[in-house]
Amino acid sequence: MLGEYRIEGRRASDIAASVERGVGTGALEPGQLLPPMRELAQTLGVNANTVAAAYRTLRERGVIETDGRRGSRVRPRPATTARGSIRVDAPVGVRDVSNGSPDPALLPPLGEAFAEVARRYAERPGMYGEAPVDEEFGRLARAAFDADGVPAGPVGVASGSLDAVERVLAAHLRPGDAVAVEDPGWGSLLDLVPAVGLRPVPVAVDDEGPLPEEVERAIRRDGARAVIVTDRAQNPTGACVTGRRAEELRRVLAAHPDVLLVEDDHGHGIVAQPLHPLAGVTERWVFVRSVAKAYGPDLRIAAFTGDPETVDRVLGRQRLGPGWVSKLLQRTVAHLWAGEAVDPVLVARSYGKRRDGLVRALARRGVEAHGRSGMNVWVPVADETGAVARLVAEGWAVAPGARFRMSAGPAVRVTVSGLAVGDVEALAEAVARAAGPAPARSYG
Repeated sequence: MLGEYRIEGRRASDIAASVERGVGTGALEPGQLLPPMRELAQTLGVNANTVAAAYRTLRERGVIETDGRRGSRVRPRPATTARGSIRVDAPVGVRDVSNGSPDPALLPPLGEAFAEVARRYAERPGMYGEAPVDEEFGRLARAAFDADGVPAGPVGVASGSLDAVERVLAAHLRPGDAVAVEDPGWGSLLDLVPAVGLRPVPVAVDDEGPLPEEVERAIRRDGARAVIVTDRAQNPTGACVTGRRAEELRRVLAAHPDVLLVEDDHGHGIVAQPLHPLAGVTERWVFVRSVAKAYGPDLRIAAFTGDPETVDRVLGRQRLGPGWVSKLLQRTVAHLWAGEAVDPVLVARSYGKRRDGLVRALARRGVEAHGRSGMNVWVPVADETGAVARLVAEGWAVAPGARFRMSAGPAVRVTVSGLAVGDVEALAEAVARAAGPAPARSYG
């Protein structure tokens, strides 16, 4: 059953560690069946409850999955394998349009903001025991939420969107609970959910966001206790929740008030499309807004709001770990916000010109592509591996769709932030040769 690999240990923690070592080294492959608990207990000379405890730990860590009488097996994509490793390194002379990073030319300079914050910090340095959210940061974040119609709620701060989402899920869910996630969707999130012991349930999306019937199915049939929705600039498809779709999704969620709703608006500051928040139709909800795409990924700041209980739980747990997100960073972001360091109209226009230009250029060549907002274009292909390889040969490194999908069809993702407008036609021609004409279809 396990080939040459021998699981070892007398304690539950040692047995679990032995299995994790096997998975990490590749000696235990994805999908490989583990011995039944009683059989392994007999082999190791321990009580069956000890092995049961080890398997439970492995399930909670997202290393294995159990399917009743079919037994326990290594997850098809174990938590130790990040989707970020599914990539194509651009050889010398090949243009990299795969990394998902913003255009450095559109990011604000930080020198003046850091200098001013450092000057003020010298007058009043941050100390233990202070509130975790800087007063000015919280005020400006809440004002921006109010302007976009996000329901009232306290403000918290996390080290980026993914940190906020992980803390919110941990505040309400238990290992084994199901979470509805967009498919295709953000690769890091698709890794995170099983890594913390939760079960991802794919929800198909189109250009207007998650399909309502898919969300309903995930909740009713698959028992999803949480739903994660990207409002704008969805990664990788560029989907943007419209007013009509928001109404449909609110109706679905209103029928399940006990479901936790997590909204991600990481596109704030780089998109022209208006926000249509879903928050407020369920009892437990959180709305997360990162500054990474508009102000720079290394600032590692995300503001969030939500129902008072959820925000209190997250901040309470945060106090027991890092304590708070650096006030220096919070004050720097607040300074940038107050000074309107980013012109969202200009940024959205710049990305839109390149993104829309590529979608139109591909359409003229008979190639289906998606990208309503943000900086990415999603191109369904018949042969993903072949398309990626052919594009490298043509001088372009794109992101394989496997990084972003569960059950969705094969595709490639193109990030336009590194393109000049004059590059669009050449890239479209290369993609058309690599992918070939594709029949119009849903990419869920």
